Amino acid sequence: MKYEVTVGENTYSIEVNQEGQVTLDGQEVPVDFSEIGSGLCLLLVNNESFEGLVEQKEDGWSVLFRGDLYEVQVADERAQLMRARAGMAVPDSGELPIKAPMPGMVVTVPVEVGQQVEKGQNIVILESMKMENELKTPRAGTVERINVKKGDSVEQGQVLVVLV
Repeated sequence: MKYEVTVGENTYSIEVNQEGQVTLDGQEVPVDFSEIGSGLCLLLVNNESFEGLVEQKEDGWSVLFRGDLYEVQVADERAQLMRARAGMAVPDSGELPIKAPMPGMVVTVPVEVGQQVEKGQNIVILESMKMENELKTPRAGTVERINVKKGDSVEQGQVLVVLV
């Protein structure tokens, strides 16, 4: 799983490869992490030990490390894709293809051809990385075409539904 981690003004790319190993900004690093008490964590990086107090907050994490308090935001791949999609411009009219933001399997398509939909309405539910993702309409419109059905495997970028 890949994560984008922001600490203050710095952003890091972290990929959890396997137990005991992560990739930090493209470089493999051996790590071992354990929680040793309520919020007290022990991190071994390259055989060097670090202790910190970690507290999850509504908008991220607070980490107390060596007397300094850090505010940390963590975005997994799904959150990064959703944030990227939210920034995309949506035309007010005309044909609008709804594409798969990631590879996965169609769980359900709760709309029908010809159905009027409102902005923010579920149009496809896609399972990816063992999580169900609700794909919502970015604007109101009419369902013109449905290119998938329950159980279909889809690739990232594949057109699932077309609105007009």
